[in-house]
Amino acid sequence: MPDKISGLITTVLCACFGCVQAIVVFPSHAQDFPARPVRLVVPWPPGGGVDIAARTIQPRMAEFLGQSVVVDNRPGATGMIGTQLAARAPADGYTILLGAAGPNAILPLVNPNAPYDALKDFAEVSHFANTLYVVVVHPSMPANSIKELVAMARAKPGRLTVGSSGIATPAHISGEFLRVASGIDLVSVSYKGVAAAIVDVMGGQITMAIVTISPVLPHAKTGKLKVLAVTSGQRSTQLPDVPTIAESGYPGFEVVNWYGVLAPAGTPRNVIERLAEAVSRTVKSTDARGRLIAVGLEVVESTPAQYAAFRKKDLAMWARMIKEANIRME
Repeated sequence: MPDKISGLITTVLCACFGCVQAIVVFPSHAQDFPARPVRLVVPWPPGGGVDIAARTIQPRMAEFLGQSVVVDNRPGATGMIGTQLAARAPADGYTILLGAAGPNAILPLVNPNAPYDALKDFAEVSHFANTLYVVVVHPSMPANSIKELVAMARAKPGRLTVGSSGIATPAHISGEFLRVASGIDLVSVSYKGVAAAIVDVMGGQITMAIVTISPVLPHAKTGKLKVLAVTSGQRSTQLPDVPTIAESGYPGFEVVNWYGVLAPAGTPRNVIERLAEAVSRTVKSTDARGRLIAVGLEVVESTPAQYAAFRKKDLAMWARMIKEANIRME
């Protein structure tokens, strides 16, 4: 009898231990990420700088995550529609955002009715690239420099038009800075994306455009667009013969944009770290890094914590610039 009791006790204990194991192991399996495709929201149309950056990192990210990464273009309202969609998505890592300075820093500063908070509604994953802007005109334009362009604008006040990818974007701010610094009268024309602005410059519908460098490079190399200047503090390695606006008579002029991956606020830390690892491995891979550089981007490596610290400083910088240029939403 004692042996039977002992055996029964052993059986019960083993069963209990098995239950405990099941309780402990099951959640860890449930938390495996990702278990299905990840959606990467791009709040701009295809063909622009943000879209190019997203599609450049997409293949390698998918490889390192072991799941498909699907680019979902959601343009509109200067990037606000797609950004809001990502902010309101479930905080599980399966919807992430290709963030940029326009919708994720500038827009909430100039639009008090923005439907999301620049910092509170997002969790930082990784800052992976910076980009500059270029001033482009049609090849037939007589002006071959910023100095000559400014002279034309002064001779024809209110007749020169400058296109950008929308109000409250770094491109728009670049145009406003140039207008204020040079004292010229430019008519701002806003587009839903970079591609449309470029098409209208090539078609002669607008005088010039200030746009990200990535989609301009192919047209500049084939002579379909003339690049007068870059907005960064240093010349672009992709266009080394093109001067900066600072070199063109406006010292201190510098406007650049950043690209990074953001997730909805509240996304679990282990998911953020998994996504950050995939982005980090992507920008370190030879092919992806080479493609980013080839389209005119400066590659950046950062942890989630470094990206969070960068975003706070970045927001303060844009706030100062917006105040100096007196930029407001109409």
